[in-house]
Amino acid sequence: MKFDIDGILNGKRLAISRALSLVERNDADLIELTDALHGHLGNAYRIGVTGPPGAGKSSLVDRLIEVWRAAGKTVGVISVDPTSPFTGGAILGDRVRMTRHYKDTGVFIRSMATRGSLGGLSGKAQDAADVYDAAGVDIIVFETVGVGQVELDVAQAADTTLVVIVPESGDEIQAMKAGLMEIADIFAVNKADHAGAEKAFRELRGIVELRMRAADWKPPVIKTSVVKEEGIAELEATIQKHYTYLKESGTLKQNFRHRLRLKVRDLILERLQSQFWTPQRREIMEAAMQKPVDEIPSPVQLVALLFKDY
Repeated sequence: MKFDIDGILNGKRLAISRALSLVERNDADLIELTDALHGHLGNAYRIGVTGPPGAGKSSLVDRLIEVWRAAGKTVGVISVDPTSPFTGGAILGDRVRMTRHYKDTGVFIRSMATRGSLGGLSGKAQDAADVYDAAGVDIIVFETVGVGQVELDVAQAADTTLVVIVPESGDEIQAMKAGLMEIADIFAVNKADHAGAEKAFRELRGIVELRMRAADWKPPVIKTSVVKEEGIAELEATIQKHYTYLKESGTLKQNFRHRLRLKVRDLILERLQSQFWTPQRREIMEAAMQKPVDEIPSPVQLVALLFKDY
């Protein structure tokens, strides 16, 4: 066994680090780790932070960590970065942006590559979050790749989704997709010291008012400036307010159950795929692909052939 479950449960940094490396490698022991962690999950508050590149997400998270640590809370950050086409590793370098927290024993920071995940959140980021959760970390932050059409997996992973935009977004605010409006629990107009911040703030608040009239929780819009250290306390208080709302409404427990369902689904898909691709089926697939293009069976026919003896 390549992990120390007792060390993880006792918050030992080396045990946590080794478990996270196991998750990233998709090691054969990951199934056993997933099983061992199960009875120790459901206590951490998970926050997703997303928005376009350059919106200042890391700097904002950096300031929020300060507030949380001052309150005595432990924090685990999973920064999901684009994958290097050469190494498969994460390349944005959050380790440079948050280096001042690395000596803090109450803060854990890990970079993870998306490895082609379309939603901006690595498929293994949830497994990494489970390691933090079992280790007793109070707050887990997913910092994700910039907003895309399928960024909905951020909302699947987090209890609270914070969408960060900047005044420079301009017409993008007016063109904001309904899907993004649906996943955002809180909006932060960052770099509020820049020109156009007030206009962006008013436009975004107007969109929220128009589209969220009947919602139980109407996403607040907060102006923040890391440079001037403005709005950080208000943003953190709003996050805590949403946490209280989730807890009192029973949504936190619903979120936990939903994540378990997704995990079961993913494990089933992984097992089915690994069992399906036997050497014989791989040979059938390869033989079909070696035929002249006009003789290759249609995808429907090829799937039927592959499933013939399944």
